[in-house]
Amino acid sequence: MDINSAAWLTRKNAFLEVNDAPLVAPTAHQIVIKNGAVAINPVEWCKQLMGNLMFSWIKYPFILGNDCAGEIVQIGDAVSRFKIGDRVLAHALGMDPTVNNSAEGAFQRFTIIRDNMASLIPERMSYEEACVLPLAVSTAACALFQQDYLALEKPNIDNLGTLTAPPKYQEFVLVWGGSTSVGCNAIQLATAAGYKVIATSSPKNFKYLHDLGANKTFDYASETVIHDIIESIGTKRVAGAIAIGNGSTEACIQILSKTNGSKFIAQISFPFPGKIPQTKLGVLRAMAAILWSNITIFFKSKLTGTKTKFVFGSSLANNEVGAMIYHDFLPRALEEEKYVPAPKAVVSGQGLAQIQPAMMRHMEGVSASKIVVSL
Repeated sequence: MDINSAAWLTRKNAFLEVNDAPLVAPTAHQIVIKNGAVAINPVEWCKQLMGNLMFSWIKYPFILGNDCAGEIVQIGDAVSRFKIGDRVLAHALGMDPTVNNSAEGAFQRFTIIRDNMASLIPERMSYEEACVLPLAVSTAACALFQQDYLALEKPNIDNLGTLTAPPKYQEFVLVWGGSTSVGCNAIQLATAAGYKVIATSSPKNFKYLHDLGANKTFDYASETVIHDIIESIGTKRVAGAIAIGNGSTEACIQILSKTNGSKFIAQISFPFPGKIPQTKLGVLRAMAAILWSNITIFFKSKLTGTKTKFVFGSSLANNEVGAMIYHDFLPRALEEEKYVPAPKAVVSGQGLAQIQPAMMRHMEGVSASKIVVSL
């Protein structure tokens, strides 16, 4: 293998610095990927911005990053699903508290990956297209299929690509924030599992979400959106909700408290200020706002009989959902072109040195797209 290098977070609140990184051999159930592209998620720049107030277990210097795609260059002794030369997408687990290992971070040339967190990709699919998926797919899958969340039926590839066919189950999954990375994949996975999907977004993304499988779409900014969704559901049952974005959990609480079925809300994101704080005082104020929001949500859920639980998107690596998605479902769904790499990749430069500018670009906001860096 070549010499490894990485975009290091050397200390709290610092910009990433490109420097050499060790090459680590895989253990029995690991593979090594030579990354062709990586994608940016809010969790990475939030960690950089908030320092030790977020993911306090991480010690500096550290290699961030969750999403990658590339070529397998080394495999562990017990790996049977893959061979050297395979093209894969992968969820890098380095930032997970049970892993906490820079060798498993995505923002480097060579990344160690658990073999149950990687999926083969078709030859026609670029690494840039593929790398938008891992963290978003993992998070959506945790929310939809884990027993301590919505616990839906397993996804079935045959339920995809047949928009004219009726869903297997006459229950709605509510996805508030459908045009986000997690939202785009939650729509597809819930559809694959045979459920109807109600999603919110801005009107410009309605068609995109419909093409992904959403049965009904609503403008999240409409003053009547909560009433409209409740009216649309009527006497039908809800299988649960996924809340993404500011105000999403509160909105889902109102809807589920007045509809039939599940009262469970999988909470994906925490509230974040519209303007990114640039000072320590600003960061502390943002953290205080998050704390106050969590307190408010706790009491609202108690008063309405709903339940909320935050999703940690890497938890499926430790249960049956990881293999269900990355082994049983995703490779075939991608090969048969029944699953869309969503949201759309927007390439923001090439090389490890471009990851920091890409993170700053992501801070400015994205809609139905994901910032990607080619390597």
